[in-house]
Amino acid sequence: MLHLISQSPIESAVLERVAVSDELVFLDNAVLRLLQQGELNQILSALLKNHQLYVLADTLTVRGISAEELVQGISVIDYPQLVALTIKHSVIQSWS
Repeated sequence: MLHLISQSPIESAVLERVAVSDELVFLDNAVLRLLQQGELNQILSALLKNHQLYVLADTLTVRGISAEELVQGISVIDYPQLVALTIKHSVIQSWS
C-alpha cells in the first residue's frame, strides 16, 4: 500500500498502521514534521529500517527546507517518481 500523508501534525496512529511492504510519501505541511530536530525523529528513523519514506522536492522548496534538514534516509522525489509509485501500488491511502 502507498500512504500519502499530508496532515500536520502527523498522528502517530497513522504511522502505526503501516504494514511491512507499505511505502509513505509526505506532502504539504506534513514535511514540516520530517526535520532531524523534530519530535518524530525517532519514530521516522525506526520506520526507515523496514520502509521507504519519500517527500516531494517541490514541497520542500516551497517551504524553504533542504534535504539535509530531513531525518536521514528519507528520499526526495519528483512528480514523475510519485506517479511511478502510484502505478506500483494498487492500493493508496490518503491521510489529510
